[in-house]
Amino acid sequence: MNAPKVLVADPISERGVEELAKGGALEVTVKLGLKEEELIAVIPAYAGLVVRSQTKVTAKVIEAATLLKVVGRAGVGVDNVDVEAATRRGIIVMNTPGGNTISTAEHAFSLLVSTARGIPQAHASMKAGKWERKKFEGVELYSKTLAILGMGRIGAEFARRAIAFGMRVIAYDPYLSATRARSLQVELLDDLDDLVSRADFITLHMPLTKETHHMLDAARLHKVKPGVRIINCARGGLVDETALAEALKDGRVAAAALDVYETEPPGADFPLRDLPNIVLTPHLGASTAEAQESVGIEIAEAIRAVLLEGTIRNAVNMPNIDAKTLALIGPYIDLGERLGLFVSQIAPKRCEWVNINFTGKVSEADTTPVTRAVLKGFLKAAVGGEVNMVNAPDKAATLGVKVTESRVAASGDYTELMEVSAGSDGESVSVAGTFFGPTPRIVRINDRYVEARPSGVLLLLENRDRPGTVGMVGTRLGAHNINIAGMSLSRNEAGGRALTVLNLDTAPEEALIKELLALGNIESARVIQL
Repeated sequence: MNAPKVLVADPISERGVEELAKGGALEVTVKLGLKEEELIAVIPAYAGLVVRSQTKVTAKVIEAATLLKVVGRAGVGVDNVDVEAATRRGIIVMNTPGGNTISTAEHAFSLLVSTARGIPQAHASMKAGKWERKKFEGVELYSKTLAILGMGRIGAEFARRAIAFGMRVIAYDPYLSATRARSLQVELLDDLDDLVSRADFITLHMPLTKETHHMLDAARLHKVKPGVRIINCARGGLVDETALAEALKDGRVAAAALDVYETEPPGADFPLRDLPNIVLTPHLGASTAEAQESVGIEIAEAIRAVLLEGTIRNAVNMPNIDAKTLALIGPYIDLGERLGLFVSQIAPKRCEWVNINFTGKVSEADTTPVTRAVLKGFLKAAVGGEVNMVNAPDKAATLGVKVTESRVAASGDYTELMEVSAGSDGESVSVAGTFFGPTPRIVRINDRYVEARPSGVLLLLENRDRPGTVGMVGTRLGAHNINIAGMSLSRNEAGGRALTVLNLDTAPEEALIKELLALGNIESARVIQL
């Protein structure tokens, strides 16, 4: 029987290649720099593919990969892999979470020091035969205020180094618990504008999501403390590069250092290239011998495990469960992710805990994949596309969120039920779901019985139970050309407090929400996107 073939399409460490080929069980080929059409031509022969960030594993590549079983990304992000296309084809996509943490934190801190002392510029001056001591007067790190935007693994490592240098660390992370912040010795701030106005240095360690795109834009850069220095080794797009260029020119930002860019490599019209107070590196955060050797060996071991043993580890698109268990809990995996996403949108800001309670037959199975799916949904807004069913527990732990499961025998109104609750400091929320035949339904929100489809756009209204309220809401929605696809009403007593859940065809804009709140007896209105 021929050995399965593995193609290494991007550079990984020599030890990683050796690990792949160990014992001759896999036939390993290294072909670097393949363009899409070249990769499409050769990929049909391979069962495994190893990439870093250069090679794009597009839907066309996956369609041509008739024997492909696994794609291994030697790194954290899988932005260059069409995960949905791979999942549809039953191809496992794996990454190496955590392998670059120290290298990226160290590189970001090196850039921090470079901006404080103008080291690259002073070096260039000396190389040009000059002696400009006064021109390159810097600032100390000691006693300065550092703002960290994003307190995941890399942000936490950066904070440890800054504290060792005597810096005062403040942080912004809407999903970091207060307990975790205290353990990291950082002051947590809720107001991003307040944070940037107090910081002498700002470093970004956020994922790139709809919410974080251009989080340092022109408006926010006008609110920074004059003379601030900014470092971004996280994701291109977190900082508006054009706005940063203007702030560097007028002196509001004294210096900046970037390792990531909105377009990589930056084009000829890149606005920051020629500025004297900028330090630029070509996406080197993970480029150390130790990091590359670590991720190379890690991805090699994971691919060998899949192709030779059938064992899945660090998969971003598949749970690690057998077929019998999957048949029982499979429907709950999708429902769990939706309930987690729902709860994240109504939960208090800094959740300390998440609990998943299982009732009925599902409680007798290994529900680990379901819990991971819940966390994937719950953390989606906090972590963005980087969260998956493999790394979700680690992401939750990094944010200081305690995750528990509980189980009860079938009782009450439902023989099968899954309830997701979350909270902190005495405040909690919960959402429960079950199945009506094969159809999933949300059946309880904060102990109020409802019936709603867990998909699309939901509008939650809390109001005083008065005649005509539903009609007024329907009229306002109709005036904005928004169709109601489903409705569920619940009240604690006649004339008391009522909860209305509407499934809508399209999401209402903020102006409509304000109109609804202005009706008088509607106390809150939340739009939930599932």
